[in-house]
Amino acid sequence: MRFSSLLVHHPGAVDPVTGALSAPIYQASTFQQDDLENPPRFDYARSGNPTRQALEDTIAVLEGGCRGFAFSSGMAAISSVLAIFSAGDHLIVCEDSYGGTYRATSTIFPRFGFDVTYVDTTDLDAVRRAVRPTTKAIYFETPSNPLLKVTDIHGIVAIAHEHGAVAILDDTFLSPYLVRPLGMGVDIVVHSATKFIAGHTDVVAGLACVADEGLADRVYAIQNGFGAVLGPHDAWLVLRGLKTLKVRLDYQQRNATALARWLEARPEVRAVYYPGLATHVGHDLHASQSDGPGAVLSFRVTDGIAARAFLARLKMANVAVSLGGVETIVSYPVTMSHAAMPEPERARRGITDDLLRVSVGNEDLDDLEEDFAQALVASSTCPC
Repeated sequence: MRFSSLLVHHPGAVDPVTGALSAPIYQASTFQQDDLENPPRFDYARSGNPTRQALEDTIAVLEGGCRGFAFSSGMAAISSVLAIFSAGDHLIVCEDSYGGTYRATSTIFPRFGFDVTYVDTTDLDAVRRAVRPTTKAIYFETPSNPLLKVTDIHGIVAIAHEHGAVAILDDTFLSPYLVRPLGMGVDIVVHSATKFIAGHTDVVAGLACVADEGLADRVYAIQNGFGAVLGPHDAWLVLRGLKTLKVRLDYQQRNATALARWLEARPEVRAVYYPGLATHVGHDLHASQSDGPGAVLSFRVTDGIAARAFLARLKMANVAVSLGGVETIVSYPVTMSHAAMPEPERARRGITDDLLRVSVGNEDLDDLEEDFAQALVASSTCPC
């Protein structure tokens, strides 16, 4: 089946017991064991749950991987995947990454003996220079958060595999609908399923999918050992949201492309970052390795005062953290997604107080443009 059909007719879409066209919510913490010599598939919900299994099987099919894993949050997925490595291992991490990823890799994992180097992964030569004999993984995003930098997936995979390292990609911004990294040689893909995959701003979840059984066993050992698993009701919510992933993203990225072009023409806007624009430095590379530009963009206004005034004057678009829901959400990275990153580090990466990030939703485009227009005009004339 093609992708849109798989979203509807995924593993677990039909309950084998009753024929229900929705995966049942198995709200159980433990399971009956009648034969102690032959343990059943499910024994304790931390180790496995039928509803969670339906989601894990589904993401494995959508990504083309051997196994999927569902976690209690995107950061639980990221942290659990990174926990497969050991003290003394060196990790290369893209410098323009989600603030929670930076927090975990800069303040938590180094306490366990991990060595982390932050690199602009759009510069493959810089990535090569960062490789050490102890390098075990290259972790990256494309497009990155929040500046939408585009990294060459095949290039990173080649460097990682040349040195016996694991290539790990956070694909939250695009989802498996727009890019399937495992088919391009990536070893592990992670998602904050809270975002586009679930898509309705009503659940917190994380997913990982692995290319081979050896890595899958390592990830499962961490998932089962740490226990940061997704509950059955939340797994059901993600499965429900997945069914409309394609139709939501098709509409959202059309809106995002139009809004990005509209913002480029506004005198109040100094720069727009969106891989769907021909003016984006990574436009051609992104188009060559994905099936669409996605629905997230960032833009700069004149300064931090104008940015805050813009946020204060929005009437329809929501000002909040997160992204990927049906509503348009405007975020302020310096106080939201990247607040955990020290100001000097933010400034070095270009995450400054004039930057705004937009996750474009399913509203009418004319309404969005009208809302942004009045907020931009008001912010540019603000006497504060």
